[in-house]
Amino acid sequence: MASSLPPHPKPAASGSVVLGIGPGAARSAHEAAAHAAIAKQLADLLGYDFAGAHVPGRSYPGPAYFVPGDVLIGLDTAAAWGIRSAGDLFGGVVPERVLASKAITHPLVDAPSRVPQGWPATFAERVRPVTLPGFSAFAAADARRAGRALLDLGRVRIKPAHGNAGRGQRVAADIAELDAIIASLDEDEVGRDGVVLETDLHDLTTWSIGQVRVGQHTIAYYGTQWLTRDNDGDVAYGGSSLRVHRGGFDAMLRESLPADVREAAGQAQLYDEAARQCFAGMFASRRNYDVVQGIDHRGHRHAGVLEASWRIGGASGAEAAALLRFRDEPTRRWLSVRTEEHYGDDATVPPDATVMFHGVDPSAGPLLKLTVVEDDDDA
Repeated sequence: MASSLPPHPKPAASGSVVLGIGPGAARSAHEAAAHAAIAKQLADLLGYDFAGAHVPGRSYPGPAYFVPGDVLIGLDTAAAWGIRSAGDLFGGVVPERVLASKAITHPLVDAPSRVPQGWPATFAERVRPVTLPGFSAFAAADARRAGRALLDLGRVRIKPAHGNAGRGQRVAADIAELDAIIASLDEDEVGRDGVVLETDLHDLTTWSIGQVRVGQHTIAYYGTQWLTRDNDGDVAYGGSSLRVHRGGFDAMLRESLPADVREAAGQAQLYDEAARQCFAGMFASRRNYDVVQGIDHRGHRHAGVLEASWRIGGASGAEAAALLRFRDEPTRRWLSVRTEEHYGDDATVPPDATVMFHGVDPSAGPLLKLTVVEDDDDA
């Protein structure tokens, strides 16, 4: 009997993918599980071993590639872990804490009573053409002044600078509502984290525009995200649907894109370039931007970047899945992929889904988190 050939041996791993580092570790069991699933996919992409959660003082074989739970603050701190460039992590590093929040998108009011350490005054001016009318504030008095100025343009949206998924956002239609909202804010939190005030929009679309580079693999994408209700009835992230292109922003923008997508992607690219030029030393392999298009309450159209995300996020399961598919199909140019999060006991897993978490989280309750890659042509 003829003997069969042995399977082709898998190359020995040349490095280690390490999950979680610094104070920004996952804040819940479901988030930790999702981050671990993504880190394992990145290990596959790089040909590395998945080394599990970071252990202080542990030596890892070969070069280490880190997957932090949040933006890393401080260039020297990151360097002490061996993170010196975007090739060393999935996420980003910024020199000051304030640069990791949506506060950087807008300027402070004239003669502000408080300016946080590392405030990038030139950045807000650079990105003003691609942002909504708005201000950031780190004191209640400054927030009131900013809100009054914006009320001349219509309703004002007030949101915590470190908030996500729409949590904590409120809208003021007049001075009385504005004052009541600001009076309800925790002054210590405002002083530490800041608050953002900007023109409120309706009939809006929020685009997710991103670029990710891991090893020699680069993708760019556009898509939309949606919100859902968690098990307590509060607003929560519900998922993202992405159209992914091989290569970076430049490559995607050379393609034929819908006019609204081209506008959003161009605004995100300008914001991205301004950040790299204004924030000395910052670097990021994952660069994601929320861009909104909508109508204010006077009937005027606005479009602009809301915030940046230079860290692992809700859409990162889709990003990792797309990177792997492009690696395995070298002639592919476009791909559609989505992430979904379903709360409740009745969530079911659709065919061909990759499950990142399915169970009962101690804090969030029953939850299903998954990724689906859809076959797509190059049209």
